[in-house]
Amino acid sequence: MSKPALTFATLKDAVGQELGVSQWTTVDQTRIDQFADCTGDHQWIHVDAERARRESPFRATIAHGFLTLSIIGSLGQEIGAIPENTQAAFNYGLDRVRFVAPVRAGTRVRLRSTLISLEDRGPGQYLMKASNVIEIEGDERPALIAETLIMLYERRQKKVAS
Repeated sequence: MSKPALTFATLKDAVGQELGVSQWTTVDQTRIDQFADCTGDHQWIHVDAERARRESPFRATIAHGFLTLSIIGSLGQEIGAIPENTQAAFNYGLDRVRFVAPVRAGTRVRLRSTLISLEDRGPGQYLMKASNVIEIEGDERPALIAETLIMLYERRQKKVAS
């Protein structure tokens, strides 16, 4: 059974509640390599599987921390964390980011998100703060914990001519 879509009216009542849990997604070596190419960060612990097997304390390549952090955006959309009547949503910042455990290549992760606050910033503008945990399948420790700040702009209602 799926939960009803969030709106700004229901989001205001959801402070302190879990927004949702995403499906598992695999962080494979191809994804890690693409992130390395995109950012220019080709550190061997991320891209050299043979060397990582020999020299890394994790015995495998691991995802970049910022790759793991960036997954929050797409998984947040998957769980419907943005109200359906949103005109625009923008990253506003991050608080308390901690990279708790490495994400080995081939590992599956998912997002668990909880609404911390919703601050009114003007007509139709809200600053949403959420606690996000990227969980690693089969591991007690999460990959990361981060508080995201998202500026939301509510879609304006069209005036009906009378």
